[in-house]
Amino acid sequence: QVPLVESGGGLVQAGGSLRLSCAPSGRTFTGGRMGWFRQAPGKEREFVASINWRGDRTYYADSVKGRFTISRDNAKNTVSLQMNSLKPEDTAVYYCAADSRKEFLYSAPASDIGVYDYWGQGTQVTVSS
Repeated sequence: QVPLVESGGGLVQAGGSLRLSCAPSGRTFTGGRMGWFRQAPGKEREFVASINWRGDRTYYADSVKGRFTISRDNAKNTVSLQMNSLKPEDTAVYYCAADSRKEFLYSAPASDIGVYDYWGQGTQVTVSS
């Protein structure tokens, strides 16, 4: 069973915008920090953005800072990624991730892929030049 499901990917021209969303698929869990990662063909999965449980702290990769915004709605247990001013180099499969460990519920956002134990299957984002 896939714990998380992403939506909102697609094809967009350079300079355009997309909004990705992520929600639990069926099972109920209290996700602490949540994050977005991406993986381009032939490259390793890389960190994009992360947000803490309260939603008042965020952390971004330098490559997306000022263009992408991560947010969450704890009432719906969802997290979103607003992507503006998209570039061809943003083309990748985007993955949502969550740290479900209760002992780390109030931890700061993190870029370390190892802290996330719930993942989605990914959604394709393609930016044409």
